Amino acid sequence: MSTTRPPERLLSPQYLWTTVGAITLIFLGAFESLAVTTIMPTVSRELDGEALYSLAFSATLAASVIGMVVAGGWSDRRGPSGPLIASMAVFVVGLALSGTAENMYVFIVGRFLQGLGSGATIVALYVVVARIYPPALHPRMFGAFATAWVLPSLIGPPVAGAVADTVGWHWVFLGVGVISLVAAGAIVPALLHLRSVVVAPGTAGARWAVLWAIVVAVAVLAIGLGGENGGPFAWPIVVVAFVVVVLALRPLLPRGTLIARRGLPATVLLRGAVAAPFFATEVYLPYLLHEQYGLPSWLAGLILTVGALSWAAGSTLQGRLGDRMSHSATLRIGAAIVFAGIAVQLLTAALLLSPIVAAAGWLLAGGGMGLLFPRLSTLVLSLSSDTDQGFNSSALTIADSTAAATAIAFAGLVFTAFGAATGAGFVAALALTTVLALVAIPIAARVQTRTDA
Repeated sequence: MSTTRPPERLLSPQYLWTTVGAITLIFLGAFESLAVTTIMPTVSRELDGEALYSLAFSATLAASVIGMVVAGGWSDRRGPSGPLIASMAVFVVGLALSGTAENMYVFIVGRFLQGLGSGATIVALYVVVARIYPPALHPRMFGAFATAWVLPSLIGPPVAGAVADTVGWHWVFLGVGVISLVAAGAIVPALLHLRSVVVAPGTAGARWAVLWAIVVAVAVLAIGLGGENGGPFAWPIVVVAFVVVVLALRPLLPRGTLIARRGLPATVLLRGAVAAPFFATEVYLPYLLHEQYGLPSWLAGLILTVGALSWAAGSTLQGRLGDRMSHSATLRIGAAIVFAGIAVQLLTAALLLSPIVAAAGWLLAGGGMGLLFPRLSTLVLSLSSDTDQGFNSSALTIADSTAAATAIAFAGLVFTAFGAATGAGFVAALALTTVLALVAIPIAARVQTRTDA
């Protein structure tokens, strides 16, 4: 009789509820983000908060950076159970505050807490994956995370709109809060059985890390506001804020990240290097199709759905490939595909090609991101020890969010300088994102490790 054990799977009995709970938490975080974008015009109107519209978004982004750093350090010192439970609680409290808010100030406090909780949750979940699942399952788990993150782009806006139009926008937040509690109930039993790895407390270093995170958050907020508002002081504000971000990021990233040192530093940098051009391009694609081709907003927005579907497909593909394709090969191919997809958008804007060409290019770009993101997460964990899994996971997500916010701000400045909503403006903004995507290719070549086949 054969004694060979069947291969472990994400839904094997020992992982089932942890998998379901973790994926649901990722899904809810993404759904909440997209739902807020859909209902914010209604919220700001009812709460008489039009003047604070952008702050409802930027406060969440700034808080998420702080949450990432806090959860990373806490997870390294005491294991991921405490920070994950705390972050879920903060997220739910934020949802409750926003869902019951009667003025815009309370609503924004709730949004700040949501960002703090969601940023910390993502980092803590990465460490949970490292502690609970065997390395062979990491690509599949992060592929599932990526799918759970992009799936709400298909259903989030219509569901949020329907809820707001029927029972009221308050229930968009309150409903997500209730489901979050159910998801927490699924994953908490596994957390209680995790062995915490306790190392030297290092409280002084942790405090400095949080202070640097606050500086990064404020500078990212300044970049976003400068890029959005324009004006004669926009460029100086954005440039100074960018310098502050770079200087404040150094203690929050692995040593050598900003110079693309081979191995872990280049891996973390690559996350930001592909996130920056992709998300900055994504901002302008529906705008381009609406302004230059006259497509209605709902039809122009379908191009984002195309990218979301191919992202999910790419994530699934890399998970199925597993060890049959090395990390380094997957990342080099993914970076090249992302560049090709973004370059197609530049050619579409410059030559006024068919919107079908733009959709085909975005199909490529989304697929490349699907290949890249889960493998980057997997590789970072494989290059980490129990004492720095939290730090490295937070570095990965911080590189992602800050690079994307910075690229969007600079693309906005270029767009305005060359003529907002004109052909030249779109070409200039997409030329910038294409150059950024090209830069990611040599960075991808520096992530090869000795464990690659």
